[in-house]
Amino acid sequence: MTDREGIRSNAKYLRNVRPIDPDEIHEYVEGTPHPAVVRRILREEAVGLGLVEREDGTFVPAPERVVTGGWSPEAFPDRYANAFEDLLIERYGLGWHEGESGARLRETVRRLKERYYRQHPVEYDEVVALAYGLYHLPDYYASVGYVLDTLTERDLLTTPLRVLDVGAGTGGPALGLHDFLPAEALVDYHAVEPSASAAVLDHLLAETGRNFHPTVHRSRIEDLDLDALAGDEGKPFDLLLFSNVLSELDDPSGVVESSLSTLADDGAVVALEPADLNTATTLREVERAVVARTGATVYAPTLRLWPDAEPTDRGWSFDVRSDIERPPFQSRLAADADDGEAFVNTTVQFAYAVLRPDGVRRSDVRANPTRHAKMADLDRHVTERIDLLAVKLSHDLTDDADANPLFKLGDGSEDTGVFGVLTRRTSLNEALETAPYGSVLRFEQALALWNDDEGAYNLVVDDATIVDFLG
Repeated sequence: MTDREGIRSNAKYLRNVRPIDPDEIHEYVEGTPHPAVVRRILREEAVGLGLVEREDGTFVPAPERVVTGGWSPEAFPDRYANAFEDLLIERYGLGWHEGESGARLRETVRRLKERYYRQHPVEYDEVVALAYGLYHLPDYYASVGYVLDTLTERDLLTTPLRVLDVGAGTGGPALGLHDFLPAEALVDYHAVEPSASAAVLDHLLAETGRNFHPTVHRSRIEDLDLDALAGDEGKPFDLLLFSNVLSELDDPSGVVESSLSTLADDGAVVALEPADLNTATTLREVERAVVARTGATVYAPTLRLWPDAEPTDRGWSFDVRSDIERPPFQSRLAADADDGEAFVNTTVQFAYAVLRPDGVRRSDVRANPTRHAKMADLDRHVTERIDLLAVKLSHDLTDDADANPLFKLGDGSEDTGVFGVLTRRTSLNEALETAPYGSVLRFEQALALWNDDEGAYNLVVDDATIVDFLG
């Protein structure tokens, strides 16, 4: 039996002296194990020892570093696409997209989309897991990095990083997380996935780098001993990831709340859901319930700009980013179908929430009752011009190029929908249109009106209105 503890002891001794070379230390271990065995054990023990493996095969202490952003993927990487298609070929052969197998996969994708639309539960067997990956791997891969970018804006994503990914599915968010982080980052990644999707996840995680250490727990999160995941040293997680899973849980807010006990004081909960009405509003309901019951702070995007106020409107809000290229496996599945575009999913639209236990927010701007109107009190200001602060919570919601641009707004107090309408663009108000999703804006002399047809308030932004971008 290999002297694992001897290898660990040598690594502990040398880690602060010089790079640890398996070709060297194997000579100092009882039984003189082969260097390849030493390297394998060092990889298995890297998280506990705090080591990363360099390209030359030596091991050094994991660097402590702030992760920088700038995420903007154009495509789902080929190495992941090829690995996923290997599973399809293994199951159905080279012509997996043709004949009976292609028809079965297309029908499964259709059924999945229909069941999600009608909010019916989905049972994942091997075929369903493959169909789910076919349709969702690329857009889920792209979405997660944009949300992580909000944390890098304030240097709040650091490595080494310990991650709990609840409902990891077929692995799109995990692969996005991996590619978002630098290759030399030490990552202790734990996925919770009880369904047949775990087999796809396992296969794709094999494509990750040497310093990304995955563990897949094939269990329901409700049945998992979260305290045991902390291990003997009681290490908390730095990131709790709930990607496209909250709408499938029986008690999503309860699961998030119980998971908070495993989160570091300066950690973050990142939750994402598709942009459609049902899943996006479910996400917002969970956000509000968790905030109310735990005292966690909304870091982004739905900032509470008023102290002691909470929104109670419908809360349908989502971000939109650039489309990504269609991956070859989607093109192949679509090629032989009359409704081929139904199997191509290149749009990147997602609702998200980032919560933190430490009170830190993406923007520290807060409303002042002596200077700003409150959205909860807009009924008092109808037909008046008012000053207020608001968070931009949508891109342009109009489909007609000739229509006035329309944007959802919020300040954390709203009980009814509030929308900014840009009726006359000037250099002094163009921030309403150009500011990124989630930005805090200051409005001066916006005209408050009630829109009876939509049952919402409109803030008319015209040539008398000033809109400033505050961050």
